[in-house]
This record gives sequence, C-alpha cells and structure tokens, in this order.
Amino acid sequence: MLRKDSLPSLLPKWYRGRLERRMVGSTNRWRFPREPFSGDLLGLSQMCKALNVDFEEVLKDPDRLYVSQIQKIFSRNLKHKTIQSREADVILKCLGSTWELHQPHLFQSETLAKLYLMALSQGTTSPTKELERLLQAQLCGSVQERPPIKKMIISLKINDPLVTKVAFATALKSLYLREVEMNMDDVLGVLASAHILQFSSLFQRCVAMMMNGLTPTTIKSFYLAGCKYKEEQLTTACEKWLEMNLVPLVGRQIHLRKIPQELLHRVLRSPRLFTFNEFHLLKTLLLWVFLQLNHRIQTVPVHETVLAFFNSFPKKYSFLDQDTGQGLVPLFLCVRLHGIIKGKNLEELRHINFFPESWLIRVTANHYHALESGGDMVHVKDLTTQAMRFGLLFNQEYTTHSEMIAVYGFFFEIKGIKQDTTSYSFYMQRVRHTDLEFPSSVCKHGPVSLRAERLVKYEIRAQTLVDGKWQEFRTNQITQKFGFVKPSCKSHALKIQTVGIPIYVSFSFIFPIS
Repeated sequence: MLRKDSLPSLLPKWYRGRLERRMVGSTNRWRFPREPFSGDLLGLSQMCKALNVDFEEVLKDPDRLYVSQIQKIFSRNLKHKTIQSREADVILKCLGSTWELHQPHLFQSETLAKLYLMALSQGTTSPTKELERLLQAQLCGSVQERPPIKKMIISLKINDPLVTKVAFATALKSLYLREVEMNMDDVLGVLASAHILQFSSLFQRCVAMMMNGLTPTTIKSFYLAGCKYKEEQLTTACEKWLEMNLVPLVGRQIHLRKIPQELLHRVLRSPRLFTFNEFHLLKTLLLWVFLQLNHRIQTVPVHETVLAFFNSFPKKYSFLDQDTGQGLVPLFLCVRLHGIIKGKNLEELRHINFFPESWLIRVTANHYHALESGGDMVHVKDLTTQAMRFGLLFNQEYTTHSEMIAVYGFFFEIKGIKQDTTSYSFYMQRVRHTDLEFPSSVCKHGPVSLRAERLVKYEIRAQTLVDGKWQEFRTNQITQKFGFVKPSCKSHALKIQTVGIPIYVSFSFIFPIS
C-alpha cells in the first residue's frame, strides 16, 4: 500500500495545478483534492461519480481517488492504441515467475498501478520528474513520440489458493486483449486473480460467465466464491438457480452432497422453491443428510437404502433429537410436513424415526381435523409460507403435460398446454374421482369427498431462464369455489410468452374455512 501522502507528492507541479482547485458538478462548487474532507462531501461525491469510483471506498482510502484519476488518463489513451511491439518496461515478480508488462496497460489494474507508483517513488531520486515524464508520455500523442521510460521491477505476493499460474497469466493477458478465451475450469482462478489485481472489467466478465455456467458440479464453488469476494450478484444467481433445480436435477446426483448447509437453508426458505410435491422435497433433504454422513458413497443410493440407514439409529430418540441431527433442525422446519398427505408416506416417516414424535402427532392431528371439517385447513393461514405445493416441469418435447393430485378427498388435475412456439397456459381443474383414468394410482386407500363445491385459495407461478436471466410469471392470489362442471371446475389460467425452456410451474393452494 502507498502512504497517504506519497501519491499526491508524486504529481508534477503542472498536473497538481489542475487538481488543486476545480469546479465539480452543476453546483459550481470549488473543492481541493488534496484535502478531500474539507467539508465539501457533496463535491467529493460528485467527483467519485464522474470517475466511477466508490464514494465509501474513497472515504476509507483517499489515495484511491488519485489512482483513479491517473487510471482515467491511461485508459482513455489505450482505447485505440496498442503497444505490444514496444519493449516491456515493467517486470512483475509473482507466483515464483517473472512477467514482462508494458506500463500503460498495467494501469487497468488498481493493484499494479499502486505498486508501480510506489516503485516510482522509491526507485529514483526524482520521482516527481519520472511521473511527469510518464504523464506527458500519455498525454502527448502517438507511441513513437513517447520518451523511453525507465524499467521498473515490482513484486506481488498472493495468498489466495484459488489463484493458479495459468489463471493469473490469463488475467495479465486480459490487460492487453479484451476477449481472452476462458474455459469453465479456469474461470474461478481468473476471478480470484482479477479480484487481487482489482481489475474490475475482467472480474465482472468472470461473474457473468459463472452465472451462465451454473451446473450441479459448479454450484458450490461458484457460490462460495461469490461469498468470499462479496459479489452479491453471483450469490443471488446461485440461489435462484438452486431454487429451481434442487429437487428435479441436483437431488438426483451425487453432487447434492456438495451443497453448503447455509445455501440449502436459504433456498428452502424461498417462496420460489420448485418441487413436484412436498414428499419429493423431503426425500431430497434426507438424501443430502445421508450423503453428509456417508462420505465414501460415490453413487446415489436408492431411497430404500436411505431409509434403512436412518432406521439403524437408536430408537430411544428421533434422529433430529440426537446430537447428530440437532444442527439440521432448521432445515427440516422449512419442510411443510402437513403437505405430505399420503398414508404410505406418513407411515414411512414414522418407521424411520427421523422426526420428533410431537411433529408427526401434530401433522396427523391436522389431517384428521381437516378431514372431519370437509377439507378446511384450519391450521394453515398463509398461502406464501404454508400452502400445499405441487409442480410441473414443462420440457421441450411437451405439447401438453398434466398430473393428478388428491387432497382430503378432492381431486385436481394440474395442467400445462403449449399453444404455439412461445405461448403457454397453465391451470388446475377439479375432477370427479369416477372420471380418473387410473383412479387407483391417486385415491387408493384414500378418502373421497362428495361435496359439490370446495373453496380454494391458490396461486400459479412459472419461471424459466432466458439469456442468463430468470423470467417469472404469476397469477394473483385467487380465492375461488371449485365445482364439477365448467366454468367453476377450472381455475384462472396463467398465460405466458417465453422462449425459455424448461418451464418450472408451481401450483400452491390451501383450503380456507368454508
């Protein structure tokens, strides 16, 4: 780091004169850059905005403003000029290697700029004259007219394990070329290198590439990088991607074990989380826990293996009441257990002794009272956080796609229709149990309600990824009485226009008191 008084002293008199006293913004306010805190914070803020420098960072480090002013001169002169033919005039020692650079290009990196200016102040008896020559060379015109600059040696120590020689070389190459080729295997190291070099344009290019390259294999490393370098745009992209793909994609691969618990918790709390139904989500979470506790497993086990594992724990206490499971309670509090309504699935949960008995008793009691009251979900109030959740994953090959669901003796079809190449509509409709094509698969051993009408509060949401950005469509929260005949049997349709595929469609509903 440069001393706070070192950089201004390096500026030649003719250049310092330009900085000493100037008007900033439309207010005609005079300010003194060498005294940035002389009460004119508005003027300082306007100057930072003009130079595209973070105001808060300048308040912490006033030298940053001077470096940015010099960087602006260099970057302006580099827009249409190249100097690869010139002899290198800066030697960078880093990562056990020596890198030859050209001085005008290194000023794109704030870190290298500071190191260079520090070397300039320490490596000569007349640093002011050297900097004057440097600035004159940039302001005077063509490359051929620039006077020779003394060769400087600078050193940079890097302790970030993400930075490799290959990645760092790519970052330095980007000082010269705008579109350096990067593959997904190297982008994490290039991002780390750009962060250390404070090379903002390269850093943002890496972020954009990572946001478009999220997969089950990259989600963990990209998310942790976003947290490490405080890049909220990247961490948000990871969260949104996992909200859609946790159950249908990641939950079927061994890479599920890599998902950090903190990220998993954030995703589970999101109202945008996609799942086919609540039991699918629970199976995904049980598999995640299994993989955390069985590090040697390298293939995704069948569900029966996961159940047998948890059933092997002592029966005196449930898994979540034991030391091993207590830290996982916040995750499972996010699961809407009242959304698991099939008797077979509930019996499975009791058999493995995973949840505290009080949790399962409460779920069973709620189901009993709902059945006794004709389906009314007295225990459920908020559609956003407590609704029953069901989902359709609408893929490229579909022209229509539907699923049948049964809740407290009421039967619904959730359906998606492709109208043309970019138009889709999604809705739910009530059906009679006698009209089911395969009734045993939906209502076997289940209740059947003969009520002619059922009050339902629902919302339909569709999400898809287009050009790296998530498009979201949704209905309002609608309360409607569903009968057996049209038009009362059919919900409002969510109609969308998109080129994105697949489309993640979520149907959320509750049965209010009626």
